[in-house]
Amino acid sequence: MFKNKHFILALLIAPILSIIAYIGTDLAVSEKPSSAEPGESYKLASQSNCRYTSGLCNMENGDFKLKFRSEDLTAEHLVLSLDSQFPLQHAKLSLVSDKQQAGQPIDMQPNDDSMQHWQLSLPAPKTDSDWLRVVVQSNDTLYYGETQTKFVTYKTLLDE
Repeated sequence: MFKNKHFILALLIAPILSIIAYIGTDLAVSEKPSSAEPGESYKLASQSNCRYTSGLCNMENGDFKLKFRSEDLTAEHLVLSLDSQFPLQHAKLSLVSDKQQAGQPIDMQPNDDSMQHWQLSLPAPKTDSDWLRVVVQSNDTLYYGETQTKFVTYKTLLDE
């Protein structure tokens, strides 16, 4: 079986051809990355830490990343801070109890002149299934997203 030179040549060439086909298909079919256009709006994807009681929630779209941190949670109010890699022109949040409900957006306030750190005090969410909606503007481009408020409580195994 291994005495046939055609068979041995096929064993050597087949892996090389499969790698070339894999790379060629990726180049031909994959979506080309493009930078955000001013005046357009882009959806932010909630990361996995938004689903757990970590006190943190990351939202991102490509290189644009937002990091929410629950600073203080009492029965009456919730203090959220927002950190961005890019300076923001505006940042608005709304807290709604139903996903179909339209909430009243509240302006966040910048913490410093860099416009990368923002903070807001909201009424405390009634349940973990309340929704937090965010809209930010950077370089005349809008970014929007939503996530459940389960992340605002920070719990560890030591709390139990």
